[in-house]
Amino acid sequence: MWFKNLRVYRLTKEFALSAEKLNELLEPGAFVPCGSQDAARYGWVPPLGRHGSELVHAANGYLMVCARKQEKVLPAAVINEKVEEMAQAISAKESRQVGRKERQNLKDEVLLEMRPKAFAKSRLQYAYIAPKDGWLVVDAASASAAEELLENLREAISSLAVIPLSARNVPQQTMTHWLSAPEAPHQFEFGHEAELRDPKDSGSVIRCKNQDLCAEEIHNHLVAGLQVHKLGLIWRGGIEFIVDDQLALKRVKFGDELVDKADNIDAENAAQRFDADFSVMTLEISALLTDLLAAFGGANTDSASVEEIVARATRDEAEQRTDVDEVVF
Repeated sequence: MWFKNLRVYRLTKEFALSAEKLNELLEPGAFVPCGSQDAARYGWVPPLGRHGSELVHAANGYLMVCARKQEKVLPAAVINEKVEEMAQAISAKESRQVGRKERQNLKDEVLLEMRPKAFAKSRLQYAYIAPKDGWLVVDAASASAAEELLENLREAISSLAVIPLSARNVPQQTMTHWLSAPEAPHQFEFGHEAELRDPKDSGSVIRCKNQDLCAEEIHNHLVAGLQVHKLGLIWRGGIEFIVDDQLALKRVKFGDELVDKADNIDAENAAQRFDADFSVMTLEISALLTDLLAAFGGANTDSASVEEIVARATRDEAEQRTDVDEVVF
């Protein structure tokens, strides 16, 4: 249950739903497994898994939800091979070439035949709402995965006024300043990973892993004009993570002391153990995000539209997935 990624959204309106009311609104969208011809299914499941029945888990004013996505596994290579066999059989029998449209029809036939026999794989995605902090936090490695959960949550409760968290100061400029000094912000120390980009050439990327980020070779790249777009940080010696230029936190690792803190709380059953982990995790994340926002100059409360911000985050994510020149130290 300990989150590995943090996609943080700011509530622009007060979240007034109780755990009981939110549970009631989620029930019509409860998860149902894929049928024979379903390619995928998405729905809500109890955060406690088999140890619970409620779709919302509440503790210390935080509301956790969990979504399950199930997809049929149909390898493209297998489908293409079957389509090719069928196309060759038609060509041999009728002495003609099979066109693109007909191939697509053959592919639809193959999918119709194979889908009922396909294996189904599932993944769980957790999120929690923090009304008193004004945040919604999703454990998602990508903006698109987080938005999928938010879109389903919006449909369930009719309205969800959130926008991706942003800071007053430009993240890449701020992180570049820290590393150029070099001086980590208050309550933080540098980790051992960074990604540097040339602002004049988006395809030029240097990724540093397991490196001393204060080393001269890193400093020389910054002097040459490269900017920091991802930076490894350690918060109060207890939580390690990578923060990017969208203020998304990835590869979050909670230190042994924090995990032991939760383990030391008396718990008689799985539900109480979940409560202990959830309570410690959310309190630590709340403090971490408060310090991180302060380091970036505070939260940006400008009224950019949800569509603009989501589109910007999705575009930047797509750009980072394109082929780039890469140097790994």
